[in-house]
Amino acid sequence: MSQNYLSIRNEYLDKAWSRSPEKLAQSLPGELKGGVLHFQAFGEPCELAREEITLSGEPARGQEGLLIALYASAVSDRQVVLEPLQSFKDLPNSMPYHGAFAANAERVLAPHVPKIHLEQERLAAIFSGYVNSDIESGDFSFTLYPLPRIPLIYIFHLPDEEFDAAVTCLFASNAAEFMPIDGLADVAEYTGKRIIRLVGGR
Repeated sequence: MSQNYLSIRNEYLDKAWSRSPEKLAQSLPGELKGGVLHFQAFGEPCELAREEITLSGEPARGQEGLLIALYASAVSDRQVVLEPLQSFKDLPNSMPYHGAFAANAERVLAPHVPKIHLEQERLAAIFSGYVNSDIESGDFSFTLYPLPRIPLIYIFHLPDEEFDAAVTCLFASNAAEFMPIDGLADVAEYTGKRIIRLVGGR
């Protein structure tokens, strides 16, 4: 992370910890131990301290660290309301990010759909999510939680003789209450990159 990004991350951390530790723990939500908050982020154990963020014990100073700090600074303690599910373009003030979201959060996954299909249960478990067995469209679907109050609902279409593989990523109806719109887009983009790595893609 560049010094500029690190500075922005630290500003988000300062804002997050301007709340009492108990209030922040309730909002994330996370478990407070010795002044450090513990929760799952992007499929890894995360520790949020006043001056550092770690994932699986290693400092998170890349894009994921910035996103975790942004989430901690913005998240509320409201309950997640999943339905009606929202496409990214239906979220408020999302228009400037439509093209990038479709390319970087959805289409980037399309070449990997057969591998993702084979690994869907493992991916769901890593991201504290679940396989959706009652989907009305698509060939398979799962819900992932890259951050505790940010579920991403994926619907996948396997390739066949007529159509290429396709992916749709949906959000909870009140997703914008927990993170700014550009942050939600970045969370989906980073989650997509991590999915690809986990299924053996590049």
